Amino acid sequence: MHILFLTDNFPPEVNAPASRTYEHCRVWAQRGHRITIITCAPNFPRGRVFEGYRNSLFQREQVDGMEVIRVWTYITANEGFVRRILDYLSFMVSAIVASVAVRRVDIVVGTSPQFFTACAAFVVGTLKRRPWVFELRDLWPETIKTVGAMRDSAAIRLLEKLELFLYRRADAIVSVTRSFKRVLESRGVDPSKIHVVTNGVDFGQFSPRPKDEELVRRLGVQGKFVVGYVGTHGMCQALETVVDAAGMLQDDRIVFVLLGDGARKQALREAAVAKGIKNVLFLDTVAKSEVPAFWSVLDVSLTHLQRSALFQTVIPSKLFESMGMGIPVLHGVDGESAEIVRECGVGEVFRSEDSQDLANRVKRLASDPAALKTFRAHCADSAKQFDRSELAIRMLRVLEETVSKRQVQSASEGRLP
Repeated sequence: MHILFLTDNFPPEVNAPASRTYEHCRVWAQRGHRITIITCAPNFPRGRVFEGYRNSLFQREQVDGMEVIRVWTYITANEGFVRRILDYLSFMVSAIVASVAVRRVDIVVGTSPQFFTACAAFVVGTLKRRPWVFELRDLWPETIKTVGAMRDSAAIRLLEKLELFLYRRADAIVSVTRSFKRVLESRGVDPSKIHVVTNGVDFGQFSPRPKDEELVRRLGVQGKFVVGYVGTHGMCQALETVVDAAGMLQDDRIVFVLLGDGARKQALREAAVAKGIKNVLFLDTVAKSEVPAFWSVLDVSLTHLQRSALFQTVIPSKLFESMGMGIPVLHGVDGESAEIVRECGVGEVFRSEDSQDLANRVKRLASDPAALKTFRAHCADSAKQFDRSELAIRMLRVLEETVSKRQVQSASEGRLP
C-alpha cells in the first residue's frame, strides 16, 4: 500500500505531531508499505529554518525507508494569528502542488493541529480519486478562541464551517482522544468512521535509565530535587503557573527545569528575573536524540495546560514519554488525561493554573521517597499499554480498512479503483 502523508511538522523538529508522524510512518515502512511524506523545511517553533535545510520549492530526501518531500512555505514563528494562517495556507497550496509528482497513491492522510493540512488532504484525495483520512490531534479552530488568539467572529465561524465540512467528507477520522470522538459525534459526524488511536511512547528512545551524571553536573543540579517540563512554551501551556510555583519554593533543595521553546518563553524568562526567582533553569530545545538524557535528570515531570473545558479533551503526549521513562508526573490538566494519571497511579493531579497547589505537591513529593518509588513502578508497568509501535499498527489497520472499503464501493459502482 502506498500511503501519502501530509504534515507540516516532521523531524528534525521535536514537537508531538512530528514525533507521532515519524514513529507511525517508520513502523508502516518497516512492515513493507511505501510511505511518502509531504512536509516543509523544519522551523518549529522559532520560525527559523534548521541548519542544513533550505526553504526551497521542492526537495527530496530518504529517511528510514520513507520518501520525504519538503516544500516551500511562508515561515514565521509560532506566534501571531495572521502570520500563522499565512504559514498554514502556504503549506496547503504547496502540498497540493507537490502531490502531483507522487504517483500511484492508495490513500492520503492529513494531520492537524491546524486543519489546512486536512484541507490539502481532501483536495489531493479528490484529485487522485483516493480515500483520505483526517488525523485529528486538536479541535482547531476552537483552540485559538480558548487561548485568546482570536475572538469569536465571522472569520472564526467560517473556519468552523470548514472544519465540520472536512469531518463529514473524510473517509475516516483518526482521533487521538476519546473525548474528541464524543465531541464530533455530538456535532453530527458519523461515529462509525471515527477511530481512536491515542498518542504513546517510543520505547526505543524513552525507557527507564539512571540519571545522566555528566548532564547533572553540567546543569549544576547535583543533590537537588529536579522538577521538569519538556515541551512547547506557548499560550496554551500557561507556564507562568510553573514559574510562580518555583518562586514559592526558593530553597537549596528544589530546582525547576524548563526545556523547550515557544512564543511565551522570553516573557517567562523576564518574569522570573523580575520576581527574583533563581531556581528555574530555562533550557533551549535540543535534538530529539538528546531529549531522553534530559528526561533522566528529572525526579518529577510536569504537564500543564490552561484551565479550560476544551483542554479537558486532550492528552498531552509528554505524559506518555514521562511514563516510558519511569518518571512520576505532576499533572495540571483536567479531563481524560487526568483519568489516566489517576487510574494508572503514575503521579498526582493538581489544579490547572493553581501555582500554590503545584508548589505544595512538589514540596510534599520532595520529602516522600516512598511515594515516588511507587509512582515510578506504576509508570513502568502502565506505559506498556501505550506502546507507539502497537498504536501505529492499530492506525495502519484503519488505513487498510478504509482503502478496502473504497475499492469495494468503486467496484459496486463499476468504476476503476
